[in-house]
Amino acid sequence: MSRYKAGRYSGIKTNMAEVRQQQRMLGAFLRAHRERLPRPATAGARRRTPGLRREELAEAAGLSATWLTWLEQGRDVNASATALARLAEALNLSPAERTSLFDLAGKRDPKAPTPVAADLPVELLELPSKFIEPAYLLDSVWTLRAWNEPAADLFANRLEGKENNNLLAWTLLSPTARSLSSDWEERASRLITEFRADFNRRPDDPAMRELVDYLTQESPLFVKLWHSQDVRNREGGTRGYLHPVHGLMLYRQITLLVAEQPQVKLVCLLPVPQSQN
Repeated sequence: MSRYKAGRYSGIKTNMAEVRQQQRMLGAFLRAHRERLPRPATAGARRRTPGLRREELAEAAGLSATWLTWLEQGRDVNASATALARLAEALNLSPAERTSLFDLAGKRDPKAPTPVAADLPVELLELPSKFIEPAYLLDSVWTLRAWNEPAADLFANRLEGKENNNLLAWTLLSPTARSLSSDWEERASRLITEFRADFNRRPDDPAMRELVDYLTQESPLFVKLWHSQDVRNREGGTRGYLHPVHGLMLYRQITLLVAEQPQVKLVCLLPVPQSQN
């Protein structure tokens, strides 16, 4: 019995240790950035405190000095998104610093920019053409924005026409997608659960909600899995394609995220050697 209890609660202790560590990191982040701020002009020459005092930052952010002290000390206090936003503005954080603040606090930034699917830099759109194996680029709502010739050949040259270029919609609704896939239902189901993970990160994105509404009307499989709330990270693995000319083609899928636009995915397909077939 004692062993069972130890095993049962050890995971909770580990999780709590991670939470405490996260809180200490948040406190250290806030203190460091507070101390980098210029001191008020009214501060005396003998003042030894670098940057702003906690009381001064709390006043600038319209927050309690005691609450800010506890937050910097890594205590278990509630930090709402609204309070964090006030701190970010009072600390004059850069976009990257603001993102780190919300990441450390485990909160979603209410002013986080909604990804704009329409505007991708030319150098990013040209990226798939630099690969000799099938490669394509997905934007924030999984619309195919660019692909190379090997990818066009693999998908039987059906990667044309704006209405057919959303990967999820194409996979679920296109007869060509069904005929090309060696395991269509499993693949379509996996894509839905992967898309759910992206959707949960940006549930207020109008373009994503529009796609969900459309697929809810058009795809029974989507409705079934969407309501199940299953979530899966986008993972690699072997993908089989039943090409109308070349027959069965096996690839290892690798998905890369673009650092400057993490909602954009570069998907690369590497041929599986015949010895591994």
